[in-house]
Amino acid sequence: MDTKKTNWPATLLLILGSLLILFPLYLTVTIALKTPEEMSQSLLSLPQHWHFDNFAKAIVMTDFFRALGNSVFITVMTVCLTLLTNSMVAYAIARNMHKKFYKALFYYFVSAMFIPFPIIMLPIVKQTALWHLDNPVGLIFLYTVYGLSFNVFLYVGYIRSIPKELEEAAIVDGASTWGVFWKVIFPLLMPMNATVAIATALWAWNDFMLPLVIISDKNFSTLPLVQFVFQGQFSTDYNLAFSSYLLALAPMLLVYVIAQKWMISGVTKGAIK
Repeated sequence: MDTKKTNWPATLLLILGSLLILFPLYLTVTIALKTPEEMSQSLLSLPQHWHFDNFAKAIVMTDFFRALGNSVFITVMTVCLTLLTNSMVAYAIARNMHKKFYKALFYYFVSAMFIPFPIIMLPIVKQTALWHLDNPVGLIFLYTVYGLSFNVFLYVGYIRSIPKELEEAAIVDGASTWGVFWKVIFPLLMPMNATVAIATALWAWNDFMLPLVIISDKNFSTLPLVQFVFQGQFSTDYNLAFSSYLLALAPMLLVYVIAQKWMISGVTKGAIK
């Protein structure tokens, strides 16, 4: 009878990795629910009393709902625009990879993943200011463009795994190129669309650097910007600061926990070719 042996090195690494993730999360939750006096007594212990009013104070002091609305608007619009445009670009490239121009275009997009943002930061700031795009609309446009390289890389691999016979059958039935894409290809891209949507949402929601250098009006501040300003103003009040961190973290954490299986599936299928 064969018995499976436990891979102890891998198991220990998994346990260690889990602790490295869970321990900071534990500290964040407990600090957010303590008073400053309880923190001075013991940082690692559970709160003696659960001070949920810290969240209410953090909401008022950070103008949380305004920042939440800005982040939701930017994230949702970025995801929608990214799915519509990036998938079309990838489809055109994937079905024409035998042509030199499209092959060169593919490698051109992929090469953009290796350009550090600080190199292009100053020109981007100047250009967006000149075009009056130093606002949420400008952020949405930049997120869509900056995500193009990685998303095309994922989409092209997935689209090339879809049989061309499906498109040929649709063309025989009288479908145009647009009809083939929207009625045949795009519905088949749902696993990859989910992957791209989740990755884009996490990026747009958590990004700090781009809003910091682009947004000029504080009324358009996103949640990461609000957390930064709040921490600068109330750097000694860690309880309220950590409460605000949890409020900003909760929506995307919930989205990722629910949708992580689609993200993993899409990345795996996109690596077929």
